[in-house]
Amino acid sequence: MGSGILGTGVSGLLAAQHGLQTTEHNIANANTPGYTRQRVIQGSNPGVNTGSGFLGQGTNVATIERVYSSFLAEQVDRSQSGVSQLDTYVAQIRQIDNLLGDSSAGLSPALQGFFDGVAQVAANPSHLPSRQALIANAQGLSTRYQSLGTQLAQMYDGINGQIRDSVKAINSYAEQIASLNEQIGLAQAATGHSANDLLDSRDNLVAELNKLIRAKSTTNGDGSINVFVGNGQQLVVGSQSIGLAITVAGTDPSRLVVGLKSGAAVREMPESLLSGGALGGLLAFRSESLDRVSSDLGRNAVSLALTVNAQSALGQDLLGQSLLSPPPSGFTPELFAVGEPGVRADSRNPPGSPTVSATFTTPVPYNGNFYTDLVASDYRLTSDGASVTLTRLTDDRRWTAADLAGLDAQLQTDPQGFSLASSAPLPAGASYLVQPTRDAARRIAVNPAVVADPRLLTAAAPIRTSLGAANTGSATISPGSVGPGYESLGAALPLAVLYENGQLRNFPAGTRVSINGGTPQLIGSPASVVPYTSGATITLVGTSASSPPTGISFSISGSPNNGDRFVLAGNSGATADGRNVLALAELQTRDTMSGRTVSFQESYAQLVSDNGNRTRQAQIGAAAQNSLLKQARESRDSLSGVNLDEEAANLIRYQQAYQASAKALQIATNLFDTILDLAAR
Repeated sequence: MGSGILGTGVSGLLAAQHGLQTTEHNIANANTPGYTRQRVIQGSNPGVNTGSGFLGQGTNVATIERVYSSFLAEQVDRSQSGVSQLDTYVAQIRQIDNLLGDSSAGLSPALQGFFDGVAQVAANPSHLPSRQALIANAQGLSTRYQSLGTQLAQMYDGINGQIRDSVKAINSYAEQIASLNEQIGLAQAATGHSANDLLDSRDNLVAELNKLIRAKSTTNGDGSINVFVGNGQQLVVGSQSIGLAITVAGTDPSRLVVGLKSGAAVREMPESLLSGGALGGLLAFRSESLDRVSSDLGRNAVSLALTVNAQSALGQDLLGQSLLSPPPSGFTPELFAVGEPGVRADSRNPPGSPTVSATFTTPVPYNGNFYTDLVASDYRLTSDGASVTLTRLTDDRRWTAADLAGLDAQLQTDPQGFSLASSAPLPAGASYLVQPTRDAARRIAVNPAVVADPRLLTAAAPIRTSLGAANTGSATISPGSVGPGYESLGAALPLAVLYENGQLRNFPAGTRVSINGGTPQLIGSPASVVPYTSGATITLVGTSASSPPTGISFSISGSPNNGDRFVLAGNSGATADGRNVLALAELQTRDTMSGRTVSFQESYAQLVSDNGNRTRQAQIGAAAQNSLLKQARESRDSLSGVNLDEEAANLIRYQQAYQASAKALQIATNLFDTILDLAAR
């Protein structure tokens, strides 16, 4: 009986001691990240049959377990992954929002300043200080484009660096998880009990991993876990760490992408698979916002440069030079210089794949001005050997033809603002990334010849009109204007159009004449006649294939008499003429972009607004996701977290159990001593 009492007391004492130690361990780790509350699981020892019934033999500690729910832990990991992605996205896009919306560093003040300079020259075309001020404002505008473009390019570099750091940290976590898998397997195999603190450490690493990338795990029979990212790509398998790798995108050598190690090679992973965590936020920001803003800003810069240059080409400078002259060698009426669209060959193209080039198309004239068809998007050009396909990446719009020439012909009827050419047919498997405007903002500059000599600004129109000295009627002639292709008509000037009996004649043989934009009429000889309609626009058609026809245009209004003449000639000595710069000023308010739908400033304002909306949406999403994370943590902590009040109560409970067991041992010892005394007598 004595040994039974002693054994029972010792078992109770040991159980209480384990309870005290476990409770103290919980209290000590109350603020340890990733710690899961532990508890002692006790069981009753089998009783001994005494003939009078089974006599209890005390207790035993079956194990010490974590109060853990894999479901709640996974909820926290998923929520944490979403929070990290959105917080990273918000931090990045807020930089663009501040950059574009800055009242002093943004584009709007520089655009306004440029057109203010145009207005000054229009008010006094021969005033050299006004011309110099316009050039300075043009330089300020190009510098602003360059500055914005450079800062966006620096963000690309920053994203590359952060992707590299994120992948390095992911691989470090993967290696630590694999190492803990091995330790946990050995510990649990040797003892048959759960390695609680090691499991906590591993779960904490998985939680930290989810801050970088969305990761899922499965548990193996030996207690180890496998970790997967993307749509099932293995990151950790048992004690083996596979890891991710950084590689250069095959389509764009300036862009770092994430891949999976496959032996000595690296297999590039689609960015759509790498969601969640800081890495997912970086990749989503780059593809959804940074690419779009860079292309849209570049589109604005290119559209401004091309339309201003197109209008400048229709003018005459202060030296009397124009395309009609013909101009001296080296005469360049363009105000801005801008690079051509970028085309990047895929590094995996078949050997010997030809070079593909892209060229901006000339802006389309309309109502005396110009517009572009550029879209803020990159394009993918591919070949399967039998046909070539161009895909617009923002909306997956496609054009397909037998060869690149046929594809380029389609781009004339469905214009995208650029044309394509190659040095040879594209082989099967060839792929090219066409970036019309991605980096264009950094490449815009002012024509150095114009900077050196402000007189080269083409403020005047290259033609003038006048009435015949002997006219007797009351008809008048408009000042006249020119359009693309007008320079081919230089040999036709000066030209005196003669009115007789309701008709106009004396147009040069071989020229074509259009009335109000209608089908041009071929002039067989100066005797060929054109019907006269008061106020109708008469166009001597040049070499441009635009519709409606362009060239040299004028209109005659009123009632002419027979023999009246209306003269068109070159605009020599036109130092005070500002007709072309007035047309240039109209570009500020005309819809010159996106296929004649928005102006420069409207397009930029829309860019700022869209990015601001994306920023606010990301902030709202981040706030909501943080709320979900808070709820998930509270649910997990209500089960697995350490409650100090509860642990204090446990201390008292185990203390009392310890004291009671100690008292039982004391009584058992006294009884044993009494028996020994009786036996000794």
